[in-house]
Formats: sequence, C-alpha cells, structure tokens
Amino acid sequence: MLNYRQLHYFWVVAKTGSIVRACEQLNLTPQTISGQITLLEQTYGIELFRRVGRQLELTESGRQTLTYAEQMFQIGGELEAMLRARPDEQQILFRVGVADVVPKSIVYRLLAPTMAMEDALRLSCREDKLERLLADLAIQRLDLVISDSPMPSHLDIKGYSQKLGECGISFFATPALAEQYGRNFPACLQHAPLLIPGQETVVRSRLLRWFAEQQLQPRIVGEFDDSALMQAFGQSGSGIFIAPSVIADEVCKQYGVQLIGQTDAVIESFYAISVERKVKHPGTLAITEGARRQLFNW
Repeated sequence: MLNYRQLHYFWVVAKTGSIVRACEQLNLTPQTISGQITLLEQTYGIELFRRVGRQLELTESGRQTLTYAEQMFQIGGELEAMLRARPDEQQILFRVGVADVVPKSIVYRLLAPTMAMEDALRLSCREDKLERLLADLAIQRLDLVISDSPMPSHLDIKGYSQKLGECGISFFATPALAEQYGRNFPACLQHAPLLIPGQETVVRSRLLRWFAEQQLQPRIVGEFDDSALMQAFGQSGSGIFIAPSVIADEVCKQYGVQLIGQTDAVIESFYAISVERKVKHPGTLAITEGARRQLFNW
C-alpha cells in the first residue's frame, strides 16, 4: 500500500525545489526526508529525482508522480477544510473544467452567476484540452465541462450536453487597420491580414467555409488556440481578429479596437457537459439560467 507520508515528503521537496527548503517547511531533518523518499523509490523500483550539480531535478517518473500527488493533496486540503468548517460555513464545491479553446470573456460571463448565488459556493476552475477534461468528468473529478462543442460521439464516456447558447462572430481591428480595411464589409477582408482560431476550434472550419462561399481570400498571418493571445496580437495591430458577437462591446472597450463587421452565417456555440441527464448541481443551474437569460437571451 502507498505510504502517504513518504509521498507527502516527495511532494514538498518537488514543490520547494530542495531538501533544505522542505526541511524548513516540514520542520524535519534532511536525513529523515531523504531517507523516506529513498524508501519510496525502493518500494516501487523507480528514481524520482536526479542530482544535477547542486540541484535536484525530477525524473520522468518523478514528474508523473508529482501530477498525481498534486491532485491527491489538493483534494485532501479541500476535505480538511470541509471537515473543519462549521455546518453554517460549509461551502458547496463546484469543479468546472473549461476547454482551452473557449474565449476567456465568454467563460467569465458564463461563470459569473455562480459568484452571486445565495448558497455558499466555492468555484474551482481548470483549463485543459477537452478530452482530458472529459476523462476527469467521467471519474467525478469535475462537476461540469464548458466547451465549444457537444460531447464527442467517439469517446466511450457517459456525458450529457446542454447547449448554453450560440451567436454569430464579429471582426475587429485597430483604428489604423480599420482605416485601411474597414470599409465595404465583407469584401474588405480580401487580402487583409487576418488572425484566426487554431485547428482545434470548431469555429475555424465554419469561418474558412464562409470565406470560400464569399469568394474571399484573406491573408492569414496567425493561428491561435488561445483566444486571449489572438486578441493580444490583434490589439498590437498584427491583424484583424474575430470574437463572438455577444461580447463585441466588451472586446472593443478592453482592447481599444473597432468593430468592422459581423456575420450570423458563422456560428459559435457553447455547451455545458455533465454526467447528469437532469441538472441538479446549483452551480450548473446558475450557469445555464444565466446563459439563457442574460448572455444569449434565449
């Protein structure tokens, strides 16, 4: 059986970067900590650290072990906080996974209603690739996953998708680029420098198909899975960029750019994926109601 004390010593050393700093945090001697980590390595026949000069570096086994240890001690900390809280202070933990292709402004607008709930709710939000998030959803490490696509049919994971809403897309540019390319939309996009979402996004293929239908050939100068990074490049004047139309005013204000056009022929959709067919978690209810009544106005 796994010795959790040995694992904890390993975790602290890995987090602090040295046995000396781990000793200060744990109030133990170096011999005790190094001895326990050695026993852990001997038990499983692996090497967790290698010494490079005066520094300790994680081996591949060490990195994999640290990933699990992080999750275990995070959950342990949450459990301890729950057990120590008085009944009237206990919070409802709401663990949300966000697919990394979903625009950050949309994520904030979707999650904001959970912060205004009467129930004491603690939001834990994690961003990652969709398939990894769905794997954690399947084993109940997450309560909900927010994505730009419904549950993929090829995955052998039980999950139910609820459409939170959909909207068209808008095109934005700095004042200088808008002056040069901002007239006669969408014809103005012909040969214009364009920043587009990466290949993992659903909207990319829809956007490229729309360009073909309009017989337009923009000059693609950048592709980004992260919408915030794309918007940062757009703010610098690197090219025209897109964002969901429901946050058009916010994008203009935040990045100092201008709206040069929009289309409802290219749709971005957003989904809440859970293991429940019928939504029960109060956090999920807050998100779905807020999306329909405030963000997308269903």
